[in-house]
Amino acid sequence: MSNWLLFQWGRRTLRDTQTQPQTIESQSAIHPTAESVPVRPIEPTEETQLRNCFPWSVYYIHNIEYRPQAVICRGQIRTTPTQAYQQIKANIEAEFGDRFLLIFQEGFNGKPFFVLVPNTQATRNTSQPDQITRPGLALFLVIATLVTTTLVGATIAGADAKQLASDPSILWQGLPYALGLMTILGIHELGHYLTARYYKIRATLPYFIPLPVFLGTFGAFIQMRSPIPHRKALFDVSIAGPLAGFVITLPLLLWGLVNSEVVTMTNQTGLLNPEALNPKSSILLALLSKLALGSQLTATSAINLHPIAIAGFLGLIVTALNLMPVGQLDGGHIVHAMFGQKTAIVIGQISRLLLLLLSLVQQGFLLWAIILLFIPLIDEPALNDVTELDNKRDILGLMAMALLIIIVLPLPQAIANLLQI
Repeated sequence: MSNWLLFQWGRRTLRDTQTQPQTIESQSAIHPTAESVPVRPIEPTEETQLRNCFPWSVYYIHNIEYRPQAVICRGQIRTTPTQAYQQIKANIEAEFGDRFLLIFQEGFNGKPFFVLVPNTQATRNTSQPDQITRPGLALFLVIATLVTTTLVGATIAGADAKQLASDPSILWQGLPYALGLMTILGIHELGHYLTARYYKIRATLPYFIPLPVFLGTFGAFIQMRSPIPHRKALFDVSIAGPLAGFVITLPLLLWGLVNSEVVTMTNQTGLLNPEALNPKSSILLALLSKLALGSQLTATSAINLHPIAIAGFLGLIVTALNLMPVGQLDGGHIVHAMFGQKTAIVIGQISRLLLLLLSLVQQGFLLWAIILLFIPLIDEPALNDVTELDNKRDILGLMAMALLIIIVLPLPQAIANLLQI
């Protein structure tokens, strides 16, 4: 049952092999593109023009550093980060056109600096149609994943290979699981996609990954093909997926739990056994189970999940995995947008340690803890990575982290006694 923790569920890819800014302070060179760029991005005669783009009343420039694929401008900010970025960006575009992407990033010393990165997309042949969206491929993958998840769903419903071969109509029994799981994953990625489009970020359509065994799918993903403009957009795009997925997960899980069977707890009962699930393994799952099953659920009860409940339970796992505040995961982007890149790295490291400690109590989290160790802590910066979020988004981000906590933490015994489970 360890395959229930497949890491790729609901993941999205933010990396772009065409134009992607990277963290400057931690690297000796910037690699925003997969293409070769000049060793010195600007000519020596252009340095005066570059300095003139930084008015002393906005950002007093101290020195300019040249890297193989970037020009780093360090100085002292003398206005708000938003105003500084907007004005200097306008000056750079007026002087150099679309030759550069302008990144505004906070250094490890707390002082913000600007980086000019060659914009390789500006040199591409724009006469060719943009092939970023491939609806034919997306539709094919949806159909293929529907087939594989339906096969798995039929197996969950009790059909075996011989029965399916002799009576293919049994396959229809797998549709509830298939449609439930694909709806959750699809809505999750659609949340990312629509929010990215709102901010005019180039993004692919959501692509499902079919798998003929285990869960029937490795999940779904989108790819973003242009940099994220600011931390507000980073936050909104990142949180849209988990929240959208959770909104559809909640009613599906509740309906599935209502139609699930209460069974006696055995030695096989646990977090990862859908035929004898221990709802007390998760605070949220325990509360929802008690709400759905009422007095049927007691201290000695486990739950034999209905196929829709299995899909909803997987939706909770998808939500929790993506909200982990580490690196490239949605939660990593969220804490980056809320607290900045430096603090996000610290939070990611602490989260790794806490999950490892939690796995000593909940062995089902051991695989998660191991996976998190291999996820880089450093996240790519937004173009304007200095301007902070507003209070509303900070509160929403904290609520998302609270949701993660009540999903992954087991139900305290005091609350279990109160609920009589």
